[in-house]
Amino acid sequence: MKSDSMPMTALTGKQATVCILGTGDFGRSLGLRLLQAGYEVVYGSRNPGNSALLPNGAKVMSQQEASEKAGVIFVAVHRENYAFLSCLKPVLEGKVLVDISNNLKKQQYTESNAEYLSMLVPGAHVVKAFNTISAWALQSGGLDANRQVLICGNHVEAKQAVVDIIHSLGLTAVDRGSLRVASELEDLPHQLFPLWRLPLGISAGLLFALFVYVVIRDVVYARVVDNKDNSFRIMISLANKVFPTVSLVMFALCYLPGIIAAFVQLYNGTKYRRFPDWLDRWMLCRKQLGLLALAFAFLHVLYTLVKENKTYEFNEMWAWRSDSYLSMGILGFVLFVLLGITSLPSVSNSLNWREFSFIQSKLGYLALLLCTAHAFLYGWDKFLHESAYIWWMPSSYILALVVPCIVLVLKAILILPCLDRTITRIRQGWERSDKAGMDKNAKSSQPLIL
Repeated sequence: MKSDSMPMTALTGKQATVCILGTGDFGRSLGLRLLQAGYEVVYGSRNPGNSALLPNGAKVMSQQEASEKAGVIFVAVHRENYAFLSCLKPVLEGKVLVDISNNLKKQQYTESNAEYLSMLVPGAHVVKAFNTISAWALQSGGLDANRQVLICGNHVEAKQAVVDIIHSLGLTAVDRGSLRVASELEDLPHQLFPLWRLPLGISAGLLFALFVYVVIRDVVYARVVDNKDNSFRIMISLANKVFPTVSLVMFALCYLPGIIAAFVQLYNGTKYRRFPDWLDRWMLCRKQLGLLALAFAFLHVLYTLVKENKTYEFNEMWAWRSDSYLSMGILGFVLFVLLGITSLPSVSNSLNWREFSFIQSKLGYLALLLCTAHAFLYGWDKFLHESAYIWWMPSSYILALVVPCIVLVLKAILILPCLDRTITRIRQGWERSDKAGMDKNAKSSQPLIL
């Protein structure tokens, strides 16, 4: 690319003129934000006379006239309509072209739209940006997760000019490197819940397996042994066994990877060692696992409220057990909801790291302990009775306790003073220097994080 562009200082001032080629939804939203930020905005249109929908204060003219007015030009048209830019090559020489386009599907073309634009207008400095933020987000102020604007390009000064504009709009720029990354950025809008795939797969697998399990225990067994039809219980009673079990197991799975990571660091004697890929993926989706677990907990609460209430003859021991069981469930659920609320970006952004860590870690383990106690009190001594094992299959509440109990026991081991001090030192940068540890590190083929 050529570097004989106009001085970038002329492009970044608040009174600089910015051109937008295209008058669609995104172009209009972007123009409005630019006007609010103090820029002069000119639109390049095939029909300059049709300006009724454009924001007040913006000028509209032909595509060539608008391109001559500005040093930074936003190309807000689809790739199929890039042909007119070939006629503007002399005007676009040395200017910054910001490609904001996306395609209808992933990997639709051999090269990215930005690279194609760079080949079409080789004298311009092409920057890929704003394709991962929506017109609605621009109009609403770019709140929370929509504050980030991913950019890439080959020309440092051109990218800086775009970064200055992004900051002027109250957004955050994230530089992803050269223009070769543009294909990756253009594929991002087509990804459907990438961080939710593993949690959704886990929840679907647990739901299916547990639903089949309780149907065999409560419906198939009654039909085969007693010739009794209990299929009516599937809609409410059995569902209300599956949902809390899935919720408690997935809640425990949120904290299990952190415990495994702590034991891995103890074993390695250092924090400067990569975790296995499967553990990295697991740790990255803990928030999604927790939110899905909270959704199943809500379903458990709703299903419990609609179940038929039964009256029993008063028994003091049973009353204590019942009230304790309900109390643990209510307190655990309230803390669970608090964890879900603080995971929202708008809430977590208002907390410092110590506050966020206290809620998600300390209160999180307390919530898990209360929910586990809720399940224990629900079962009480049922696990001692033969009726709890149908065809040698334990009751679903027993299955629900396995993973949470493992997590709580392992956590209790980790908070022992001798281990807790070692883990703290390792996470502060200390490394074990004994010969066995050094030999182990030398033999490891895993790369270190420097």
